[in-house]
Amino acid sequence: MLRTLIIYLALLLSMRMMGKRQIGELEISELVTAVLIADFAAIPLQDIGIPMINGLIPLILLLCFEILVTGAFTKSVRFRQILCGTPSMLVHRGKIDQAEMRKNRFTLDELYEELRQQGVTDLSTIEYAILETSGALNVVLFPSEQPPTCAQMGIDTPSASYPTIVINEGRVLSNNLALLGLDDHWLRQELKNRKIKSPKDVYLLSVDDLGNIYLAMREAAP
Repeated sequence: MLRTLIIYLALLLSMRMMGKRQIGELEISELVTAVLIADFAAIPLQDIGIPMINGLIPLILLLCFEILVTGAFTKSVRFRQILCGTPSMLVHRGKIDQAEMRKNRFTLDELYEELRQQGVTDLSTIEYAILETSGALNVVLFPSEQPPTCAQMGIDTPSASYPTIVINEGRVLSNNLALLGLDDHWLRQELKNRKIKSPKDVYLLSVDDLGNIYLAMREAAP
C-alpha cells in the first residue's frame, strides 16, 4: 500500500509539473512521455522485490526530459516542426484537399465525424478546416455562415460579469469573499435577509462583479 501511495503521489506531481495543457490535447512528445511514465511507474508495483527507486528514477528523468523538450519548443520553431509537425488544412474554401487527407491518413468518415461534433454538416459553409498537431480539427465558417455579433448588429451590450463562488456545499470560501471586497458580516447579513440560519444550509452561493447573487439551497440526502 505504501509503495502504491508513493508512486501515485509521484505521478500526480509529475503530471502537475508538466502543465495544464498536457491534461487536454497531447503532442507527440507528451504522449510518449505519458505512456512511458505509466509503464515505468508500474514496475515497482508489479514486483515488490524490485527497489522502488527503480521506478522513481526513470519517472524523474522522463519528467526532466519533457521539461527540456518543451523548453526547446519555445526557443526553436524549427525543432517543434521537426518533432511535432505542422498544422494541415484539410478543407480550403469549401473544397477538400485530398492530398492533405491522404498525407494525414484522414478518412472522409473521420472528417464528417469531427464536423458533426462541431455542429457542421455542410462542407460548402466551411472556409477552413485545420488539423492541428495535437490531432484536434478546428473549423472556421465563411463570414456569411457565422452567427452575427452584437457589434455587427449595432447592439450595445453591457460587459459580462464573472460570478465568484462564495459558499461551496456549505463551506464559506473566505478568500473569494475578500477578492470581492466583502466580509463575513456581509455574508451573515445576506443569509439573515433570506432567513437562512447557517452557511451549511446553502449548496451554492455566488456573487458576480455587479453584485448579483445566485443562491441554491442544500437538498436533504435521500
